[in-house]
Amino acid sequence: MRRDARRRERKEKNHNLFYIGGSVVLIGLIAFAITFVVYGNKMDKQANIDSQKIASLVRESTADSEEVSTSEGKTIEESKNEIQNTISKSTQNTVDNTTTKTTNSTNTTKIEEPTKVQDTTKKEETKKEESKKAETKKEESKPEVFSFAKPVDGEIIKEYAKDNLVYSETLEEWTNHLGWDIKADKTTVVKASAIGKVKSIKNDPRYGLSIIIEHQDGYETLYSNLLSTEFVTVGEEVKQGQSIGTVGNTAAFEIADTAHLHFEITKNGENIDPSTLVK
Repeated sequence: MRRDARRRERKEKNHNLFYIGGSVVLIGLIAFAITFVVYGNKMDKQANIDSQKIASLVRESTADSEEVSTSEGKTIEESKNEIQNTISKSTQNTVDNTTTKTTNSTNTTKIEEPTKVQDTTKKEETKKEESKKAETKKEESKPEVFSFAKPVDGEIIKEYAKDNLVYSETLEEWTNHLGWDIKADKTTVVKASAIGKVKSIKNDPRYGLSIIIEHQDGYETLYSNLLSTEFVTVGEEVKQGQSIGTVGNTAAFEIADTAHLHFEITKNGENIDPSTLVK
């Protein structure tokens, strides 16, 4: 009984192994068949792609060959004609450009000619205006024609006496007198006898407080025995009749005389009789 049971067990084991082995083999065959089918489809697709690429390359090569053959197929005469046409076009363009430049230059010249004339006219007018202005300035810069006037209104109490002698109350002697003594009250305003420039203001030991004005042509006038010189300064330009000081009694060598203005005129340092110049 035991032996029969063991035999059965062995048979069952053998049957199981057989089934298992058969199943493995069957699964392997199925897997191989599936792999073969999938691989075959891929190969077909790749073959189709390669064939399309090859066809495309062939078409491109054919087109390039046609272009090259067409380009190479041009005759020598056609090439010459093309070169001549190119040269003709270049020459024509050069001629056209030259003609255009010439025309523009001519137009510019025509336009510039009247402009130059206008500029020349304007320059001449400007020169004339400048010349007129210069002449006007010269006329303005010219000193006024001057004449001499009495610096104060009053009686001439002592005349000019260069070559004759006059009696001096102060010195109590006979002396020469190089100007006028014009009677005037103290503080009477003294005026410039002519246009000029104040040369100096000083307190002279003999003439007292004095003003000297220089004029054109070497003339000078002296105003002495003054009380003040407050109206002018040294270097100031003065006009005829302009106030320059006031009458006083500061001249030492005429202190005994009545209040008056001592007035002299010189030219280049030489005394002149005022009566020959004063109007």
